[in-house]
Amino acid sequence: MSCASCAANVERALKHVDGVRAANVNLATSRATVMFDPRQVDAGRLVQAVRDAGYEVPDPAGGPERRGGEALRADEEYRTLKTSVIWGGALALVVFLGSMRHWFPWVPGVLQNSYVLWALATPVQFVLGRRFYKGAWGALRHRSADMNTLVAVGTTAAYVFSAATTAVPSLLRSAAVEPQVYFDTSAVIIVLILFGRMLEARAKGRTSEAIRKLMGLRPRTARILDAAGEREVPVEEVRVGDVLVVRPGEQIPVDGTILEGRSSIDESMITGESLPVDKGPGDSVVGATLNKWGSFRLRAAKVGEDTALAKIIRLVQEAQGTKAPIQRLADVIAGYFVPVVIGVAVLTFVVWSIFGPPGKPVFALLNFVAVLIIACPCALGLATPTAIMVGTGKGAERGILIKSGESLETVHRVDTVVFDKTGTLTTGRPETTDIVPAAGTAADRLLFLAASAEMGSEHPLGQAVVRGARARGIDVEHPGDFRALEGLGVEAAVKGTRVIVGSRKLVEDTGIDASPLVARAESLAGEGKTTTFVGVDGRLAGLIALADTLKPSARPAVEKLRGMGLAVIMLTGDNRRTAAAVAAEAGIDDVIPEVLPGDKAEVVRKLQAAGKRVAMVGDGINDAPALAQADVGMALGTGTDVAMATADITLMSGDLAAVVSAFELSRRTIRTIKQNLFWAFAYNVVGIPVAAGVLYPVFGLLLNPMIASAAMALSSVSVVSNSLRLRRAKI
Repeated sequence: MSCASCAANVERALKHVDGVRAANVNLATSRATVMFDPRQVDAGRLVQAVRDAGYEVPDPAGGPERRGGEALRADEEYRTLKTSVIWGGALALVVFLGSMRHWFPWVPGVLQNSYVLWALATPVQFVLGRRFYKGAWGALRHRSADMNTLVAVGTTAAYVFSAATTAVPSLLRSAAVEPQVYFDTSAVIIVLILFGRMLEARAKGRTSEAIRKLMGLRPRTARILDAAGEREVPVEEVRVGDVLVVRPGEQIPVDGTILEGRSSIDESMITGESLPVDKGPGDSVVGATLNKWGSFRLRAAKVGEDTALAKIIRLVQEAQGTKAPIQRLADVIAGYFVPVVIGVAVLTFVVWSIFGPPGKPVFALLNFVAVLIIACPCALGLATPTAIMVGTGKGAERGILIKSGESLETVHRVDTVVFDKTGTLTTGRPETTDIVPAAGTAADRLLFLAASAEMGSEHPLGQAVVRGARARGIDVEHPGDFRALEGLGVEAAVKGTRVIVGSRKLVEDTGIDASPLVARAESLAGEGKTTTFVGVDGRLAGLIALADTLKPSARPAVEKLRGMGLAVIMLTGDNRRTAAAVAAEAGIDDVIPEVLPGDKAEVVRKLQAAGKRVAMVGDGINDAPALAQADVGMALGTGTDVAMATADITLMSGDLAAVVSAFELSRRTIRTIKQNLFWAFAYNVVGIPVAAGVLYPVFGLLLNPMIASAAMALSSVSVVSNSLRLRRAKI
């Protein structure tokens, strides 16, 4: 495909196939996305429909290895066009110099001969210009027209007129027309348009760079450990359940779970976060991430196209192949563009043939060619998809996976951001925040006894106490005579002392007076913290406060979102007092507390009913209904299947700065699309009338067809180049 009209032709051909529900053709990626009923039509029939419309279809089969096709085809197209431009440029330059002998008297006389110019222009017209004739003929056979039609008709008109002038000049003189040749016009136009397509292919290849970078992350080999020992195999041979060995400095071959060993994993290529993550037995690891220093064994859980990286590549490609709603106007115009331009060109020829100055046929011909050549449906077709490609690619590099162009556009219209609390604004697991010893007990001693007693517990609060002790450098001992008291706490023996850790009711039921610390416990509860009392040998030793702590990125993200003019709301199942304390710490004024998980979607629905455009930010699993209900669902996490299936945008890291980046990326991308569409429309609205000669009666100005061809070539290049500026955007 060479222009927006081509894309419209292919889309129309697909939609006319029985069983096709919807079809979307993307000019920038040369991809068609089709929704169809497999009981009525198969992929082979769809491919045939495209071929019947006059276009070629590469083999659509293949996995991630084949999915870099757009970039590879763009590179191949660039090399082919570069060769054509070099040869065509050399011939066109000679033809141009020979035709401008009044400017260049030093040009050899042989090049001033019209027959020589005819011979030199012919290979440019029919060999290098063959692609235009082929495209125009394919369109004509299917009763349509595209940019190839405009170029073929325009250059052929100049070429045939020049050939007739050379062969039978007396025919023109009899019509009172001075014989002139325009071989230079046809040759230079073809070379300039090929040059524009060469630059366009180069730029389109760069818009696919994000996909190539992602594909470059894939490991090539893996070390399998089996009965035969350790051996290196291609990663394609790894199967689910295989045990693999990963050494320091190596990429993790596939997604899996660590069985033995510990290490620090650099997950920046997947999540965008620069700091390595410590992993040990039982932890999940993602293929293509980098093992920093430790050696470990893992069991393969997902291989091939089921890995997180393969799904990310697929998601990015699908997003790059979609259209944003803002493109609809351009699509409608593209469907009528070429026929209208041909009509304008014919009208221009007729008008100037009748009302033009002396030499009317030549005058009319040049304006006819200029109108055909300056019209540029390419710029219209590339305005939106190139920006979407670069924007989604930029997002993928930052760990922001955008499902579609529509999602990317919708984000910039959002006026309300709803955050789930647990696991989104907070870390999702409790941490020790306060240690309050009773009289006669040291803080470290209190934490040592409580953590040692909790060593036998699997409760999240108990594990938080243990982590708190270790974080402070306290060596924790395994307890004796451990007993878990369901719903109350634990009881254990630690170094000959009897330790009770749990609720106020638990310690008071054992005869311990908790009143000295009740006021402090209530104060901590008012801050949204959970308190646990500690009794040692029948007396109160102190209390420990725990809380699901706020992420460091939460408050800065909220402040930036509010700075963008967005309303921010926190949604939580916590009681009002706890919720208010967390919200205040995050800088959020609007809180909706005591909401059950199943009711979150209803809250979002009520906000929408009040006229709000809502973005829901959650963990992608228990918030799935609310994510689906929101205008834009943003799932924080590690790219789980549920997150990718439900959310419009998946944020691979837990850093809330990515939420701000998603909004900034959307706004920049939509601004770029609007700029592209403005210049594409403005170019054609201004350029076509000027080429038709509307300025001539007043200013005596005409547009040379060669200048028109240069302007047309540069228009589409400028649109793609403007989109590429997004790659340098700081988000």
